[in-house]
Amino acid sequence: MLKPVAADKPQRGVAAKLTIFAEVRSALLAVPEHGLRKLWFVGIGILVLVLAAVMAAWWAFGGRGTLRYTTIPVTRGAIVRMVTGSGTVNPELTIIVGSYVSGVIQQLYCDYNTVVKKGQLCAKIDPRPFQTVVDQCKANLSVAQAQLEKDRAALTYAKLNFDRATQLVKTNAVSQDAFDNAKSTYDQAQTQILLDGASIEQRQAELATAQVNLDYTDIISPVDGVVVSRSVTIGQTVAATYQTPTLFLIATDLGKMEVDTNVSESDVGDLRDGDAASFKVDAFPGRTFKGTVSQIRQSPQTVQNVVTYDVVVSVGNPDLALMPGMTADVQIVTDQRDNVIRAPNAALRYAPSGVHIKSSEPRVWVLQNNQPTPTPVVVGLNDDRFTQIVGGNLKPGDLVITGE
Repeated sequence: MLKPVAADKPQRGVAAKLTIFAEVRSALLAVPEHGLRKLWFVGIGILVLVLAAVMAAWWAFGGRGTLRYTTIPVTRGAIVRMVTGSGTVNPELTIIVGSYVSGVIQQLYCDYNTVVKKGQLCAKIDPRPFQTVVDQCKANLSVAQAQLEKDRAALTYAKLNFDRATQLVKTNAVSQDAFDNAKSTYDQAQTQILLDGASIEQRQAELATAQVNLDYTDIISPVDGVVVSRSVTIGQTVAATYQTPTLFLIATDLGKMEVDTNVSESDVGDLRDGDAASFKVDAFPGRTFKGTVSQIRQSPQTVQNVVTYDVVVSVGNPDLALMPGMTADVQIVTDQRDNVIRAPNAALRYAPSGVHIKSSEPRVWVLQNNQPTPTPVVVGLNDDRFTQIVGGNLKPGDLVITGE
């Protein structure tokens, strides 16, 4: 609101200045010719003095115009202190579905926006190389089991031979060497049975490993959700030698979203879990989404010497309007006062021209009878526009000056 205050002062006209100049000129012309040279320098000096006086008068009385003040009335309302930032909308939980084995994608059963259930088949890697390994391991296991049966038969014969030698050696029917040889053969047969058992266990483990790799050719969804990204196509070869390749991204529930926003280190100290937040996205410029701060992550991020922290805002998305990846302009409320007397921040910074304020006490200048009047105040919470007035004689409706 602009409140004009007239401060017009008399001005000296141009005609008056020209009259003075003409009078001086006439006086110089009236001087006799023989004294003109003598008075020339005197006249020049007088003329300079007169012109200087005229210009000084013009500057002092005619150069100033009307002084106007910019005023804003004191109001009653809310003061909301906010922290702002920008971030990205993401699902609360996104599952990365990868491949444990390498191979060629043979079939795809899921695509973008496919609703999947836990255990549902999403893709198939060519299983033939892995099936061959399984078959070989099964054959090796069969060989090991057959070897065990063979060695069991050898153990039975070695035991019979050892028992016979034990009886005969008592009557000296066989030599001690023959007895010792029979005993050694029997001991070796027993040990061979243990060795065959270990070999069978080894072959079983190899078969289990091969079967696991074969099973991993079926790419299944580990959770209920929606496919938000697909990174492979039929015929593409995936290599899992050094790291697991990402095949799908599955969002567990698009009805619950979160905004990962970056907040500077100067503002993060004012935030608390549970603070109310609101944000807008470009897709819906006229809609404001409401949420709450659910997490303030301790991991700092430094970009061009600016330290920021990731603040997570949780928000419901029942109508699925929010989509992953949308850019959000976030405002987080850190403090709020409702129905309080408030004055514009500019009024607290204003001081009339030429007035030097020695005291540091907060004050505003109120326009009374077309004159600025200082009014001390006690301030409270402030935001980007207003400051709460908690003490002083300021009341709603008073016109406070914010500028000249």
